[in-house]
Amino acid sequence: MTTLDALSREEIAVRLAAPPAERAAFLRQAALLGHAEAQAVFGQMLLDGVGVAADPREAFGWFVKSAAQHHLMALNMVGRCYDLGWGVAIDKARAAECYRVAAARGLVEAIYNHATLLTLGHGVAEDKAAALALFEKADAMGYAKATNYVGSFAEDGWACERDPRRAASCYRRAAEGGDFRGAFNHARMLLIDGNIDEAGTWLRRSLEGGTPQFRAKVSAWLAAHERADVRAWGAAAARAEAC
Repeated sequence: MTTLDALSREEIAVRLAAPPAERAAFLRQAALLGHAEAQAVFGQMLLDGVGVAADPREAFGWFVKSAAQHHLMALNMVGRCYDLGWGVAIDKARAAECYRVAAARGLVEAIYNHATLLTLGHGVAEDKAAALALFEKADAMGYAKATNYVGSFAEDGWACERDPRRAASCYRRAAEGGDFRGAFNHARMLLIDGNIDEAGTWLRRSLEGGTPQFRAKVSAWLAAHERADVRAWGAAAARAEAC
């Protein structure tokens, strides 16, 4: 029997709850024995450097092996690797194809990723109408990142009529769903309505959850804002983050 087959569900749960290095060793053994889920999870640990030294090239290899066994998240991650150059040369067309296949099989992350490439015209012909349909599908599945994107389409009038109310509603739902970009956009709408106190709450959440690049952009936006009280809030937030 293989490693996972020989263990009870409870024993597997104990192994997966072990410290990162032990968990990685267990998953590597299972991955070597051909378990698609273990290959996908071990690949992610290699990509993130959790429990093992980060190795994007090896992570990509495990994602490919898992995807060959029809593991949808692994296929999505093969797409991410091609999309962003993680362990392999950037190839937007291959990324788009990986996303398309996984999206067609219902993986919400792939639906979102494919829609993003369609929006930008990366690896595929730009098609904002098709992208919006996919974002709306992912939104209906509760994917907060997609909800935020639907809001952006409504705000800017991409492939649809401009609809500020729909945009504001989407941003609120995306923010409440935990998307840091949605939190920022929700805060923008609150500022337009003059609600600086509530806006400050969501701005803080966006800064807490955002990437360093995102935080830098938000800080620059706050510093250049037309309202003095917003600039002052941004300066105070920047000082607090630096402490």
